[in-house]
Amino acid sequence: MITGKLLKDCFLSGAHNLANQRASVDELNVFPVPDGDTGTNMSMTIGAAVPELERLGDDCTVDEAAKVTASAMLRGARGNSGVISSLLFRGFSKALQGKRAAGAADLSAALAKGVEGAYKAVMKPTEGTMLTVARVASEQAAQAVAEGQQDPVALWRTVCDAARDALAHTPEQLPVLKKAGVVDAGGQGLVIIFAGMLAVLEGGEVIISHEAAGAKPKVSADTASRGVFTDDLMKVEDIKNGYCTQFLVNKNPDASCDKLRAFLESNGDSVVVIEDDEVINCHVHTTDPGKIITHALQYGYLTNFKIENMHEQFLARQKQGEGLRKQAAAQQDPAGEFPYAAVDPERAYGFVAVAAGEGLKAVFQDLGVDAVVSGGQTMNPATADIVAAVQSVPAKTVFVLPNNKNIIMASEQAKKIADREIVVLPTRTVPQGITAMLNFDADASANDNAVAMMQAAEKVSTGLVTFAARDSDFDGRKIKKGEILGLENGKLAIVGTDITKTTYRLARSMCKKDSSFVTVISGCDVSEEDAQRTAELVQAKCPSGIEVTSLNGGQPVYYYMISVE
Repeated sequence: MITGKLLKDCFLSGAHNLANQRASVDELNVFPVPDGDTGTNMSMTIGAAVPELERLGDDCTVDEAAKVTASAMLRGARGNSGVISSLLFRGFSKALQGKRAAGAADLSAALAKGVEGAYKAVMKPTEGTMLTVARVASEQAAQAVAEGQQDPVALWRTVCDAARDALAHTPEQLPVLKKAGVVDAGGQGLVIIFAGMLAVLEGGEVIISHEAAGAKPKVSADTASRGVFTDDLMKVEDIKNGYCTQFLVNKNPDASCDKLRAFLESNGDSVVVIEDDEVINCHVHTTDPGKIITHALQYGYLTNFKIENMHEQFLARQKQGEGLRKQAAAQQDPAGEFPYAAVDPERAYGFVAVAAGEGLKAVFQDLGVDAVVSGGQTMNPATADIVAAVQSVPAKTVFVLPNNKNIIMASEQAKKIADREIVVLPTRTVPQGITAMLNFDADASANDNAVAMMQAAEKVSTGLVTFAARDSDFDGRKIKKGEILGLENGKLAIVGTDITKTTYRLARSMCKKDSSFVTVISGCDVSEEDAQRTAELVQAKCPSGIEVTSLNGGQPVYYYMISVE
């Protein structure tokens, strides 16, 4: 039989095993945009249970170990993969309720209960994902018990074997995985957690977290190429090529991209050179940006200069890092940002929105949103963050606008924890969220508002302009890392090398016969001058009669968001 201490150690080992390998899970993302955060979301979700489990005494029961884990994971759930993980482990809490120890049949029942809950929570379950991995493992466990298996260790070995086999078959179930040559990221994360648990059951010690042991995390080539440094990874004197230099070469007829690339590589590092018929997009870290620019002039005239001192960036990040560490500590008590407020019986409605960027925060506040949770693409807030924001709004019913498809499930989970009514409007983008707020009617019922606000939101087309986070072959297109991507309603529409050109081409293609308004929302990496020039070009390129508005959103990840109505 498995004791409470053994189960506690299993959960700790699974959490540490995933924490040690989360970067490799993140890298399994098949879509080229910067959203490869499945491993991070799952690790932070199960990691939320670690301090609670460590405080739990070794005399605990399996009921207590499972309950503590499920409760912490529910509050710490981030992203769809994190929510599904939390639901799987919630099954342990339900199936082991009232038990001091657990046998093989109990483990099988726990996994089955978790799979049942996870499938119910997903509106349209897709096979070839972590749901499939969990389901197949559960089915094999149930079969083993039916055939007389009573050893819990042997049973969990069956679970791990079945999960690995199911994971290996995910590319056959999802063509996008097969084309990319990878397995499902969420399924991989689940296999890693299960393997960490098995290591304890087979008589081994709890797998130790690399971070807890003081090991330094590795820096990926992708991270280094973006000039992202932390004081845990390097010192300021380690930065040899201290100027991040970027520009566009508007090519002469005889310009040689290969020769220019060779020159950059011999005079710097982190070189990215992308060419199309008209321009060469250049990025290099160097000690002498003047030398680079002078040489590049022989290939054509230069525009879109950007030179940054990475020594200054590094020192600023060091200072910022202390603030982030304090912020992380404060997340154990979210009331620091969102102080609790009792419900005011006289106030019917309140609003919480998720958005990143001071400009977007101000827009939502101007529209009547009471609390804005910082988050979005690559930064999915935990369920506890959403709950804290909801409970800071003194209203009987609080509408929550996730504004990202990967935050909707965490918002739904908040309903189970908050002490007031929550209505989740499943907005998938910031433009949808803005339009939803514009259509709120204070005199209508909560249900009527939910219907009307979402009907309006779904009429909005959303365009996103970002960069390719990795080389890929997606949707029949060969995409190079660093290229500019234009997405229309989540689908890849344009691949280019120039941010402004990609933006106005995307906006123009999104305009239909009945379109009247286009809003261009600039991000934190866009200057005020570039934003104004882009908005003017969008106005010039779009059909006459369409009104174009420009907003400074300050959002990360996306150079521009485009709303077309």
